[in-house]
Amino acid sequence: MDLLEHQGKRLFALAGLPVPPSRLAQTPEEAAAATDELGAPVAVKAQAKTGGRGKAGGIRICRSAQEAAAAAAAILAMTIRGKPVESVLVEQGVQVGREMYLAVVSSRALRGPMLVFAREGGVDVEELATRDPSAIVRSPIDPLLGLCDYQVRDVVAAAALDPEDPGAAETRAQLGQAVRSLWRLYHDRDATLAEVNPLVLTADGRILCLDSKVTIDDNALSRHPDLPSQPPEDEREAKARAAGLAFVPLSGDIGVIGNGAGLVMSTIDRIAAAGGSAADFCDIGGGARAAAIVAALEAVLAGPPVAAVLVNVFGGITRGDEVARGLIEALAAAHVDVPVVVRLDGNAAEEGRAVLDRAALPGVTVAESAERAVELVVAAARQASPGGAPATGAEQAAPTVPRRGGED
Repeated sequence: MDLLEHQGKRLFALAGLPVPPSRLAQTPEEAAAATDELGAPVAVKAQAKTGGRGKAGGIRICRSAQEAAAAAAAILAMTIRGKPVESVLVEQGVQVGREMYLAVVSSRALRGPMLVFAREGGVDVEELATRDPSAIVRSPIDPLLGLCDYQVRDVVAAAALDPEDPGAAETRAQLGQAVRSLWRLYHDRDATLAEVNPLVLTADGRILCLDSKVTIDDNALSRHPDLPSQPPEDEREAKARAAGLAFVPLSGDIGVIGNGAGLVMSTIDRIAAAGGSAADFCDIGGGARAAAIVAALEAVLAGPPVAAVLVNVFGGITRGDEVARGLIEALAAAHVDVPVVVRLDGNAAEEGRAVLDRAALPGVTVAESAERAVELVVAAARQASPGGAPATGAEQAAPTVPRRGGED
């Protein structure tokens, strides 16, 4: 679950991270009143779960209550990257001396958390990674040991603060504390992303968080009753969740259904390696009964058109022939009109494949292995795509909520 900026900053403050005073406003009048309370100048910032707000005109510096009201009226009428703006954050102005980047992220490659710091921040931090990779510190965090003192010292050293500055020692201490506090938030709140961009050093020597990006693991929300309950933004995800399924929309054209998150993620990886692109991450969980498969197919087919569907099921407690009969019922009920490739393995998989062969469902192909299933579904999608070219999506190997960019 992605949090809005103001929600993330509330968690920042609770964790001891320094944030500027701010007020949430839903009308121009509330924005004007907030400006009078905080004192001009202020930043009026669109609250939307997307990056690029500044470039879209969703962040404006205002020097009076009247300017803030006008800015709020314009921003509240905006839709940024498909996300409507329903509120603005009016934040006390800050004289920025320097921008940096700080985050704790869940690294799939490392299978654990990673501390990331860059001595430059802001909207173009992604370009820095290409232009000057040495300017970015990436430090894996041992989940058992947690953040270590040497990792904090590495960040402070990478910041390259001016040793001649009389306040350098205090600034280093503030930066080190910010690193520790961000890790504490990530750990204690079951986050998959805790990002500050920009983390600024003000003209008067203070470290402040001018933006927040926090993503909480949906599976841990029951442990955090103080967090706001947010329904899924994607209708397919909402339907899947209501049926007890885990569903994440992706950007490709091959629907992916499997039982078990690891199996689904490995399937997505295989599709990407074969030149295809997954349209979703859909985990139907254990059992693989017909009702779950029907709900999964409906969710996959309810979004942008898919060129093909891959159903990859490993029979454990449930027998493969039971799974096969459930698939037949589900495929008939869902009225699937695109090619479907089915791979069954595990308990009674041979019997299950025989059941599917006898059913001879139109458009359904049974594959004997995961590798063959991927080959078939990618070929089917390529044939269905305009010009016969494979439709490749971005970042298919990461079925988590897409990372958002910098605030500007």
